[in-house]
Amino acid sequence: MKTYSRLCAVAFGLMMTALCVVISVETVLRKLFNHSLAGVDELSGYAIAIGAPLCFTIAAIEQSHIRINLLHMRMPRGMQAALNLLAALSLAALSLYLVTFTYRTVAETQMFGSVAQTPWMTPLIWPQTAWLVAMGVFTLATVLLAVRAVLLALRRDTNALLSDFGPDAVEDELASELSDLEQRS
Repeated sequence: MKTYSRLCAVAFGLMMTALCVVISVETVLRKLFNHSLAGVDELSGYAIAIGAPLCFTIAAIEQSHIRINLLHMRMPRGMQAALNLLAALSLAALSLYLVTFTYRTVAETQMFGSVAQTPWMTPLIWPQTAWLVAMGVFTLATVLLAVRAVLLALRRDTNALLSDFGPDAVEDELASELSDLEQRS
C-alpha cells in the first residue's frame, strides 16, 4: 500500500507542478505581453477535482488524516479497535458513495455531451473521466483497507487493528516530528 500511496503522491506532485508552470507562463504573458491563455482557471479546477481524491488516498493509506483522539486514547483497547474498524468501514462507505456519484455525473455528461462554459469549451467528459479514475483509486484503497480491518477483526487481532488503523500516540507523533527535524538539519 505504501507504493500505491507514493504513486498517488507522484501523480499529484507532477500535476501540481505542471499547473504551476502553466500559471507562471500565464502570469508572464499577461504582465509582459498583455496576452492571456484564457482558461488556466479551468485547468486549476480540473487539477483540484482530480488531485483531491489522490490526496484522500494518501491520507487514508498513511493514516495521516486528522483525528481527535482525546477520548479514543482513554478507552479500553477493545473499544479502540472497534472504533478503528468502524472508521475504516465508514471511510470505505463514503468512498463508494463518492465514486457512485462521480460515475453518475460522468454518465450524465456523456449522455448530454456537455462542454465547459469557458473559452476553451472543453468537452467535460475528458476531465470528468480523469476525476472518476482518481475517485476509483481512492475507493480501491479504502475498500482494501476496510477488508483488511474486517479480516483483522475476525481474527480478533486487536494489536494489529490498533497499530495499523489507530491514531499515533502523542509520543509517536513527537518522535516522528523530531526525526523529520533531524533529517532536515
